[in-house]
Amino acid sequence: MMFFAPQRRARALSPDEASQDDDGPVAQLLQRLVRGELEALDGLYRRESGRVYRYALALCGNTAWAADATQEAFVALATRPQGFDPARGQIGAYLAGVARHALAARWRELRREEPLAEVDEAAPAAEATTGASSAAADAHDGEGAASPETLLVRTQELQALWAALRALPMVFREAVVLVDLQERPYAEAAQIAGIELNTLRTRLHRARVRLAALLGAGA
Repeated sequence: MMFFAPQRRARALSPDEASQDDDGPVAQLLQRLVRGELEALDGLYRRESGRVYRYALALCGNTAWAADATQEAFVALATRPQGFDPARGQIGAYLAGVARHALAARWRELRREEPLAEVDEAAPAAEATTGASSAAADAHDGEGAASPETLLVRTQELQALWAALRALPMVFREAVVLVDLQERPYAEAAQIAGIELNTLRTRLHRARVRLAALLGAGA
């Protein structure tokens, strides 16, 4: 399980990498993990780490914090797999929730209400919002590849979106990331955020209004 290696941080895999996993259904992997087969964690990591990392990165804007939070989520699952209750939701929601708690604990330690002071300016906007880095965009060098002009426009749009997201209060930013960017169901997004469904809807509406105003002002 290479993500436990102390010399390397947890890395979020792209959706394409995650889709290559053939270790079996999530339920089967979880059953193996409960039986003490830690090798099963590799399959779960390949499947879920990308979304967990991108969610954490969009919340805190700091690549190191996001990697640490992702690592903590999978360590928690490895050490206590019984802590996940399938009846309460998907494994991805559980892992994202653990990562959220890890970030919250870090913010409390620093006595900060918002992570913006720790934003990593080098964090790629595309990585935080869609999981597609500029390197991934460069990989489209086959037939039908986007033109340099199109890639430039996409990059600029993502940078503008990331800047606008950073300007939102954390709870509003979280709602947009979960529902609009990661396309999670409302119930799952509310579970991750630890709030009622109606509260999520209210936050999302207000966030969209503010985000539209911010993006419009920068147009």
